[in-house]
Amino acid sequence: MLVTTQHAFRLLGVFYTILLEVSKMEKLSIIGCGTMGHSIALSAAWAGMEVNETGTDEGELERADRELGNKIQVMRENGLIDKKEAGEIRSRIELMTSLHEATESSTFIIEAIPEVIGMKQTLYAELEQVIGDDVVIASNTSGFTPTLLAEKALHPERFIVTHFWNPAHLIPLVEVVKGQKTSLETIERSMTLLKRMKKQPILLQKEIPGFIGNRLQYALFREAQSLLDEGVATKEDIDASVTYSIGRRLPITGPLMTADMGGLDVFSSISNYLFEDLSTKHKSGRVLESLVQEGKLGDKSGEGFYAWDEETSRRLNKEREQTLIHFMKLDRERRK
Repeated sequence: MLVTTQHAFRLLGVFYTILLEVSKMEKLSIIGCGTMGHSIALSAAWAGMEVNETGTDEGELERADRELGNKIQVMRENGLIDKKEAGEIRSRIELMTSLHEATESSTFIIEAIPEVIGMKQTLYAELEQVIGDDVVIASNTSGFTPTLLAEKALHPERFIVTHFWNPAHLIPLVEVVKGQKTSLETIERSMTLLKRMKKQPILLQKEIPGFIGNRLQYALFREAQSLLDEGVATKEDIDASVTYSIGRRLPITGPLMTADMGGLDVFSSISNYLFEDLSTKHKSGRVLESLVQEGKLGDKSGEGFYAWDEETSRRLNKEREQTLIHFMKLDRERRK
């Protein structure tokens, strides 16, 4: 078959576009392979990206490897991936203890270490001695602002927050928070990377403690604590009032769209008389404080608001995982 000059130039154009896209792909490293770190790595690998991930010691790497295997197996069992994909995904994640080896060729770093500001800033100082000036440093912090994180940095323009939600491989949302000195290029590269990871990134236009998701979550948690403290209902009924009502709607419509659907006149009227009576407490509630002082910390200690034995924990964690997988499948259908 003869190829016309015009057709040849068109093919060259397509080839050039592909090469350009490949050249723009970030080389990703993740620092920290705990609960969030290995799950973020799994998200990236699932999207076809090669990932270097560091842990503090061989024991931490072994736990991460085991958790990656468990999560990939659940993904297979639920039809999210097949056997071939499972092997390919795991092969894209390289676990190592050497920070220098993991980041020497990186263009984008996601930090997922514990929420201790001094520990994070010490890490950044070490990183800035060995990485190029144009490497993005994104923190998975759930509360610290990028301006605070970068206050001792040599290049604060490359710092940004990318707050993933647990479990990161199943929940689409990532909150992207820019600091006072974060560059437009850093923002654009972060949004591009997250979209390539098939996440749903949202960009905050200003820094604010707790970002968006946690502020909404804790507004609900504060009112739930107040209702419990005041003896309005049992803990079971307070939880049921969410899981069997607004919890059913929220996967489809957020609070503002829900108001639109219900009528803004109605929601305005209710706001005007109800807000005055809602909790405005500035500290944890009485019951919560008492439980914490007694060392009753929930699932991890065996008792909190509820009693947690091994079977209860396993069952509820599996139920939550199955529900998240269900919604992930719905998301896939919507995108078709």
